[in-house]
Amino acid sequence: MNRTMLVASATLVGCALALPLLVETSNADPAGSAADPAAETPTETPVEIARREYEEVLRQTPDVERGREVYLTCAVCHLPEGWGSADGRYPQIAGQLRTVIIKQLADFRAGNRENPLMYPFSVPGILGGPQEIADVAAYVSQLPMTADNGLGPGTDLEAGEALYIEHCADCHGAAGEGDEAEHIPMIAGQHFVYLMRQFDAIRSGERKNADAGMIDAIQELAPAEQEAVLDYTARLRPAAEKLAQEGWLNPDFPHYLRDAMGLRARPPAVQWKEQAPASRSRPESRSGSSPESPSAAP
Repeated sequence: MNRTMLVASATLVGCALALPLLVETSNADPAGSAADPAAETPTETPVEIARREYEEVLRQTPDVERGREVYLTCAVCHLPEGWGSADGRYPQIAGQLRTVIIKQLADFRAGNRENPLMYPFSVPGILGGPQEIADVAAYVSQLPMTADNGLGPGTDLEAGEALYIEHCADCHGAAGEGDEAEHIPMIAGQHFVYLMRQFDAIRSGERKNADAGMIDAIQELAPAEQEAVLDYTARLRPAAEKLAQEGWLNPDFPHYLRDAMGLRARPPAVQWKEQAPASRSRPESRSGSSPESPSAAP
C-alpha cells in the first residue's frame, strides 16, 4: 500500500467513523446533546472552547494503561511507535510533552487548528472526552523516540544555528526541549519536512493556533533562512533517556502491520545510542555528514 492509498484509506476510515456521529447529532435533542465541546456553548470562540477543554483535561488523573487503549485510534496514522513518517506527512509524537499533546487535541476538536485528516479521529465520539485525552497524552508522552528522524540537506547549518538562537531558543529551549508548563512543543527530533509544512501553514494563516510571537518570527524569515533554521532544528537530539533502543518496536501492538505501509521511521542507529547526550545536544555541522534528506512528496 503506497502513501497516497494510505492517506486516502485513513481519510475514508475517519469519515466513516465520524458519519454516524454527525447523523446522530443532527437527529438528537439539542438540549440533551453535549458530546462535542465545540457545540456546548456556541457563543464561545474556538480559542475559548479549546482553552476550557485544555483546563478540564489537566484536572483529570491520567491512566497510562487506558491511554494505550485509546491510542489504538491514533496508531492508524501515527503508527504504534508514534514516530510518524520521515517524509513529514505525520509528525513524531512519541515523547512529546504531555501538555502539548493535550493542547493540540483540544485545538483540533474546537476548530482552533484545522486538519481534515486529524479531525474525525479527534472528535469526542471517537477519541473520548477529557479523561481519554488525559490518558492518551500520558501514554504518548512516555513512548521512546527515534533519533533517526527526517533531516534537511545539511548545507547551511551554521546560519541555521544562528537563526535558531535568535528566533527559537528563548521559547523552545537551547536543545529544542520545549516547555511543559507553557505547552511549548519539544521540537528536537522532529521531521524536517513536517517542520517546513507547519511553518508554511502558519505563514499563510492556514494554521491558526500559533501565538503572535511565533507568527512574527516566521514572517521575518526568507525561504532560505527557514530551510536553514529548520534543518538545524531537526538535528537537535532529544535527551538520551527519551530515545528508543536500537530495533525497538512498541510491544503493546505486537501484530500491527508496519513495514507494508512504507512509512515507519526507523529506530535510532547505534551511533545515537552510544554517544552521550551532551555531545548530541547540538547538531553536526560537518558538510556531508548528515543522512539523506527525505522527499517532500508523499
